[in-house]
Amino acid sequence: MKLIEYQDASPEVRAIYDDIMAKRKVSSVNNFWKALARDPQTLKRTWDSVQQIMAPGALDPLVKELIYIAVSATNGCDYCIASHTAAARNKGMSEEIFGELMAVVGMANETNRLVAGYRVPIDEQFQC
Repeated sequence: MKLIEYQDASPEVRAIYDDIMAKRKVSSVNNFWKALARDPQTLKRTWDSVQQIMAPGALDPLVKELIYIAVSATNGCDYCIASHTAAARNKGMSEEIFGELMAVVGMANETNRLVAGYRVPIDEQFQC
C-alpha cells in the first residue's frame, strides 16, 4: 500500500494534512492519514468526523479514547490500539486504568459470546 507523503500530496490533501498537524500540534501526519490520502474525499470526511466525534462533549476525552481502545481491541485493529493507547496516555491513562480496561474488554467479549452461543433471551426488565 502506498502512503501519500506530504511532499507528494495534492494541494487538497496538503491542506488537510496542514489542518491535522496544526490542530494536533505535531510536525507530521501519521500513517493512517497518509493511507487515506489515496482518496482525498475519504481523508476529508474521516478527518471531519474524527474531529466531531472525539471533541469534548458529554463524555470526557479520556473516556472516548478508552472506548476507542476497547472497540479496537475487540475488532483486532493493532494500529488503532497503538495510536489510541498513546492518545489515552497523553490524556492521563495510567497502566492501572489500561489493565482494568483490558479486563473489562476481555470479560465483555467472553460473556457476549456465551450469551450469543446460548441464545439467551433478554429479560423483561432489560427491554428498552
